[in-house]
Amino acid sequence: MTISIGDQVPEGTLTEFIEKGTDGQDAGPQAFKVSELVKDKKIVLFAVPGAFTPTCTNKHVVDFIRDAEKIKSKGVDEIWCVAVNDAFVMGAWGRDTGATGTIRMLADGSATWTKAMGLELDMIARGLGVRSRRYSAILDNGVVSQLNVEEGGEYKISGTETILSQL
Repeated sequence: MTISIGDQVPEGTLTEFIEKGTDGQDAGPQAFKVSELVKDKKIVLFAVPGAFTPTCTNKHVVDFIRDAEKIKSKGVDEIWCVAVNDAFVMGAWGRDTGATGTIRMLADGSATWTKAMGLELDMIARGLGVRSRRYSAILDNGVVSQLNVEEGGEYKISGTETILSQL
């Protein structure tokens, strides 16, 4: 079953590559419970099929970096990018695109949370395994208030233009 507007996001674990350890937190991959990440926060989330892929890198991430301040000025606490990659890849992608420090690059390495959301994309036949569908969402304290899921390989409704109109 696919998550819908009004639903609480499922519990799960997302991993983030922390560049520099602070306040007792080590550098490197760190796992976080989704319930703790969303608590008392307004989050704009966008998910992509894969790091370093053309549309994800050249359009989706670029648009969210460009519009991050506009998004945050509308009361958003954090912007997340979630992909079915490992934390090392997400960390490298964040550094490469300049997203680090602006967007939390969160890894769902085994697609466990993506599957719990009902937003997985089977790309096994193309040699890419199970990935995430391309989508964006607004989460209020973990409840989905907006959800924009793309069809196929499109990039029409999950970008910043849609998100800014929904905030």
